[in-house]
Amino acid sequence: MSIAEATVDYLREHSLLLTTAESCTAGMIVTLLSEVPGSGEFIECGYVVYSPQAKQRLLRVNPQTIERFNLTSVEVAREMVVGALHDSTTNVAVATTGILGPEDVDGIPAGTVCFAWAFQCAAGQFVYSRQMRFSGSRCEVQNQATEYALQGIQQFHRAALQETRSPVD
Repeated sequence: MSIAEATVDYLREHSLLLTTAESCTAGMIVTLLSEVPGSGEFIECGYVVYSPQAKQRLLRVNPQTIERFNLTSVEVAREMVVGALHDSTTNVAVATTGILGPEDVDGIPAGTVCFAWAFQCAAGQFVYSRQMRFSGSRCEVQNQATEYALQGIQQFHRAALQETRSPVD
C-alpha cells in the first residue's frame, strides 16, 4: 500500500478532513492524495504559497516571524498550518516550507524542509513541527518531503489523541 493510500485510509478511519499549505512541495501532497480513488471526500483544499506576501495574505503568517526566523523555519511552518486550519472547515492541516536546492539560500542548506501539522479536536488545537534535511535532486527532495508530510499526519494525529486522553487513576 502506498503512503497516499494509507493516508486516505487513515483520514477515512478517523473522520479527518484535510487542508494543506504547501510552499516547497508545490501542491504535491494534494496531488498524491488525489490519485487515490475516493480521496476527494477527505481533502477540502490546498494552498500553494511561495512568496512571503502570499504566506502573509492567505495564511496570516506574521511578517516579523519571516524577518526573524526566515521563510524556511519551523516558526513560519507553524503559522502557515494554523492559518490554513483557521480559514477552513477541516480538522487537520499540514504545511511545508523549504529549500529544494541545488543551492543553499541565506545560509540554509539545500534540502532543508520545515513541516507543521495541526489538528482541531474537542480538546483544542494541537500543532507539531519538525525540520528535516533531505538529499538528492530538487525532485527527489520534493518527493521525500511530500512523503514525510503524509507520514506525519498519522504520527502526529496519534500524538494529539494521546494528549487528549485523561490519565487513568
